[in-house]
Amino acid sequence: MDFELEKSQKDIQKAAREFAKGEFDKELALELDRKHEFPRKIWQKAGQLGFIGVHYPEAYAGQGLGVMENILIAEEFCARDSGIGSAVILASFAAECVLRFGSEELKQKFLPAVAEGKMLSGGAFTESGHGSDITALDTLAVRHGEEWIINGTKTFITNGGLAGFYCTLCQTDVGCSPSYRGISMILVEADRPGLTTADVGEKMGIHMMATAEVNYKDVRVPAANLIGKEGRGFYQVLEFFDESRILVAAQALGIAQGAFDRALAYVKERQQFGKRIADFQVTQHKLADMATKIELARLMTYKAAWNYDQGRIDPKLTSMAKMYAARTAVEVADEAIQLLGGYGYMTEYEVERFYRDAKITEIYEGTKEIQKNTIASAVLGKLK
Repeated sequence: MDFELEKSQKDIQKAAREFAKGEFDKELALELDRKHEFPRKIWQKAGQLGFIGVHYPEAYAGQGLGVMENILIAEEFCARDSGIGSAVILASFAAECVLRFGSEELKQKFLPAVAEGKMLSGGAFTESGHGSDITALDTLAVRHGEEWIINGTKTFITNGGLAGFYCTLCQTDVGCSPSYRGISMILVEADRPGLTTADVGEKMGIHMMATAEVNYKDVRVPAANLIGKEGRGFYQVLEFFDESRILVAAQALGIAQGAFDRALAYVKERQQFGKRIADFQVTQHKLADMATKIELARLMTYKAAWNYDQGRIDPKLTSMAKMYAARTAVEVADEAIQLLGGYGYMTEYEVERFYRDAKITEIYEGTKEIQKNTIASAVLGKLK
């Protein structure tokens, strides 16, 4: 058993770290967070340098690498800055649905633009009336000749209003029982007549990421925009989550590491009662707990990514990684604020933003409660 990254993976990790160090300016991050503005120039440059879609085949402007390489980039980006990093790594959100299940025509048309930093993507899954329950949908798609006509509303859509297309979950067969067997996924271009977006409002964190409501009113798309087979949408999303939850785990891992790094640097310099804060045993114990949690989250996240690249898809493991890394990000960022004291509460010292950006990792891509459902189901299944 080898716990070492390959040389090529270390090189990618180093390149991502150096790119983030050179481009993720602290003052720019504070400004973008304050303005709720997407880091467009950094995203474009990341795409040009090949940091987006590294796990896409070369035929679609990727590098033909794995999920492991993708999450190494995500970890480094988010450790450098929780806001910019999160926005850049999730600019391609849900494009994997096209990669894994879409036709060759859809792949050729959309994936290169995503990988090259020319187009954002979005996954329109969630509805306000159903939340985490994607087995029941109100968004309907009706086949009319060589077109689908879509009506409905999706909410809390990442990159909503900025994405060039949305992988949209629709009910295409209302007579199916159970209903999720009649769910399909359809690619809907953002410029289709009848598609509109509206910002969901002020958020606690991830201010650089657009989050919107996406409305479909008699939106017509070609029948060829169906992703995969009709009636397979629910199953496709579950498979997508097995991959995307590893990315969110890496996002959380990076945020935890970034908050820890800032707290560590502070306690080495800050003096209280005639000595450095780092010299107090209570501080040392806090740092020990934080470092241990981060290392555990890293091992679990890396194992989930490695497993995926080996073709051993394990929903239990991906849920464990996502749940634990997310909890670690929140706890470590919270402790980082505590170590900085009053300064930790100030925007200039960044850890308060890391805390605000950490919390979402326990919510999207399935709440921590949903992850526990998946884990428990796998465990109980083995006991039968």
